[in-house]
Amino acid sequence: MDKPTKAEAEEAVRTLIRWAGDDPSREGLLGTPDRVARSYLEFFAGYNENPEEYLERTFEEVHGYDEMIVLKDIRLESYCEHHMVPIIGVAHVAYMPNNRVVGISKLARVVDAFSKRLQIQEKLTQQIAETIDHALKPKGVAVIIESAHQCMTTRGVHKDGVTMITSAMLGCFRDSDITRRELLSFVDRR
Repeated sequence: MDKPTKAEAEEAVRTLIRWAGDDPSREGLLGTPDRVARSYLEFFAGYNENPEEYLERTFEEVHGYDEMIVLKDIRLESYCEHHMVPIIGVAHVAYMPNNRVVGISKLARVVDAFSKRLQIQEKLTQQIAETIDHALKPKGVAVIIESAHQCMTTRGVHKDGVTMITSAMLGCFRDSDITRRELLSFVDRR
């Protein structure tokens, strides 16, 4: 797929402004095409990242630690692939290590790399879990995402305050009710 130039992206924004019923040449909108194009580079930066690279450096000097590691309330901003409007929420990521751990900021970077793409939440949840599972080969991985979808709150049915929760449970989180309950007790603590 050939990526359009910045000039082509800016012209597309001018077209959308005209289609919405406004004049892209009026003072308040003159810089809008440039600003939108630059913001898209930030919003969709995940297309330029390989999330598995964040998980390459691990630490084996853990003194036998083999209990659950949970990073909760990772803020995420994604974009609905159907309407291109924000999905804003939090991700909770857990894994049960198998002789090695990864720096916790790397888990947040994996969440960001996948969320900074056009997405549906179900796929986003699964991608994060499968990437961590593949790279770290832990005893188990769990990802829970809670988010509000602007495609539902600012258009369509206009239901503010509604959140969607998705989960992906792999390995011991899928196989053991005890492990799953322990994880949920950690995540539910406020």
